[in-house]
Amino acid sequence: MCGIIAYFGKKNAAPILIDGLKKLEYRGYDSAGVCLWDEDGIHSSKVKGRVSDLENLVSGLGSSNIGIAHTRWATHGEPNEINAHPHFDCKKEIAVVHNGIIENYSALKEILEKEGHIFVSKTDSEVLSHLIEKFYKNNLEDAVVRALRLVEGTFGIAVVCKKEKKIVVAKRGSPIVLGLGDKENIIASDAVAVLPYTKKVIYLNDNEMVVLTEGSYSVKNFKGQAVEKSIDEIKWTASEIEKKGYKHFMLKEIFEQPGAVENTLRGRIDKNHKIKLSVDIDLEPIKRIVIVACGTSWHSALIGKYLIEKIAGFPVEVDYASEFRYRNPIIGPSDLLLAISQSGETADVLAALKEAKNKGSKTLGIINVVGSTVAREVDSGIYLHAGPEIGVASTKAFSCQVTALLLLALFLAQQKGKKIEKGLFDEIYSLPSKIEEVLSQAGKIILLAKKFKDSEDFIYLGRGTNFPVALEGALKLKEISYIHAEGYPAGEMKHGPIALVDVKMPVVFIATKDETYAKILSNMEEVHARGGKIIAVANEVDSHINSLTKDIILVPKCREELMPIINTVPLQLLAYHIADLKGIDVDKPRNLAKSVTVE
Repeated sequence: MCGIIAYFGKKNAAPILIDGLKKLEYRGYDSAGVCLWDEDGIHSSKVKGRVSDLENLVSGLGSSNIGIAHTRWATHGEPNEINAHPHFDCKKEIAVVHNGIIENYSALKEILEKEGHIFVSKTDSEVLSHLIEKFYKNNLEDAVVRALRLVEGTFGIAVVCKKEKKIVVAKRGSPIVLGLGDKENIIASDAVAVLPYTKKVIYLNDNEMVVLTEGSYSVKNFKGQAVEKSIDEIKWTASEIEKKGYKHFMLKEIFEQPGAVENTLRGRIDKNHKIKLSVDIDLEPIKRIVIVACGTSWHSALIGKYLIEKIAGFPVEVDYASEFRYRNPIIGPSDLLLAISQSGETADVLAALKEAKNKGSKTLGIINVVGSTVAREVDSGIYLHAGPEIGVASTKAFSCQVTALLLLALFLAQQKGKKIEKGLFDEIYSLPSKIEEVLSQAGKIILLAKKFKDSEDFIYLGRGTNFPVALEGALKLKEISYIHAEGYPAGEMKHGPIALVDVKMPVVFIATKDETYAKILSNMEEVHARGGKIIAVANEVDSHINSLTKDIILVPKCREELMPIINTVPLQLLAYHIADLKGIDVDKPRNLAKSVTVE
């Protein structure tokens, strides 16, 4: 989940590396470091804290056109300057930056220490620099490959050596993209760091390495054989990853949702209401769909289960990707595994995908990042086209994932010859404008945030497709405001959660009108009778709701299939404004990173 960047070109590397780290900081922001190469050797600066703290020190390293850098999300070893990357060998002639986890580092470290290597940090990553030192015989590429043959785990690494004018980069399980410029090349964990310099990129596959030399590059496998790689072009622009006047990326991305959803829909429903998706899979033998995802994507998967079963009639199971492969899942050729990941690099999703493929399942992905590992590994994929999402707490990706799942449900239904009523398509076309209506309630939501920002606990309750909305609302609040929050099906309230309700407890009800509306009102009555503070997301202020609470967020009426998208938006805004009022850096919540590329 860390971010790495490397530059070899004709410009001063330090500003480029710092700028890249700032764009990668969503991947980790515990500590940061830079290492520059010149004819006199390698020179580094490391700090505990943000990239902005490192920026002030880098000017003292001098000028160089070769360098590597790192921003850290701590796994092994506390966040401090010693554990920050880069890590060095005993002679401080080899420097390594690493994203991933070395699972057998303890055994390797023990062997290396017996051979006389001296470790200074508490990280797993330092093993790499000493392993490379062990094998180094004036050939950095060979030493890196020999070292990595002993490594179990995941890595995206960049390595420099005092004795050689080159950068060696290698990948297994952690994303690496190579940006191709004019007599300059840049390596990064994410294309956002490459985009200011070039739109031409190469995505590395596992067990591949790149060697950067003056004005050129070469891609090889770990056997030393040259690998032919296609050059892709990044479709979005640098301006799309700027805040554009918003205080935080998260707020910008919340307000981008009407356009993002429109992009997900664009070109996928023709004038005859036929769904057009690039799903090149024989559906005839498919008897069941298994969806794997993590975090917010798992919530969208729960909604997807409801939509696919209701509209298409396919049985669907939803699983945490992190649990899927550890229980010997029963899955095979008659199943379709659907992997959902905004980044397309989520380690647990990739592991689940590999497990399903090994058992003969067909695979489909719903992904936002073009060229990502999930996108390359699945048999077919549906891109969200939501644009880059920088805020750690996912917002527009969730809305677009649910939109894509709705399209998939309709596609599957039509493949089975089912007729879809025109009214549903009319509602889908109006979805972006209805999200705009919700966003117009921002002023009211800010007032609610001021009222409840000092609360210590929240409960979120919903029924049907609004149960995953309750889960997502609670997740957003605890992710960025650090307020304890739980989401439950409203029908389960009396089976435990009602014990928490008192005069201090805010309870958020998703109370939009559907077939469960009367039951939701009964649940609200039960909370009201116990003095709980009710916040209602509703379509209208009827006399019943008005008697229970004055804290009401109005959202437009819509069909049940679209409710999860409409009803989640005000909960995103509520969480955002509570966190902002508490003075929290919303885009960099503590202990979290955007792309979870380690287990």
